[in-house]
Amino acid sequence: MTETQTAVQPGEAAVARMLCDVRVLTGTSPEPAGVLWKLAESGRQLDANLIRLATGERIGTHAEPDLDVLVLVVTGDGVMDTPEGALPLAEGALLWLPHGSTRGITAGSHGLAYVTVHRRRSGMQIRRRSELTPVAAARQPVTPARPARE
Repeated sequence: MTETQTAVQPGEAAVARMLCDVRVLTGTSPEPAGVLWKLAESGRQLDANLIRLATGERIGTHAEPDLDVLVLVVTGDGVMDTPEGALPLAEGALLWLPHGSTRGITAGSHGLAYVTVHRRRSGMQIRRRSELTPVAAARQPVTPARPARE
């Protein structure tokens, strides 16, 4: 997977830049499947991924309750299953998946590569229990102490 990590330092101007060439990343054989690229710049407000599915591979039916998602098909073909029916996917298709919508994706005979973009989620952070607010601390599971060995 190719990642770009360029932090904008305090006082620096935000600068537009080329992140990757999806044609190069998807121009090889349909393998490997999985995440080929993800947006990883610090301070970003969006998350984006370039995903490749092998022929016939499926992402099961699911819903995103909180975020709208844009999907742009880069190469290949497939089907997006929705409660309203199947949506054919082909190179150049741009889909809007409003939050709460249900979908599943199946790659067609040529595999499928697509980009997803959505607002960035707050990242999970590992903190000491003492650093948490009382409400957050109450939500954290308590790990029982290990019994002493005899």
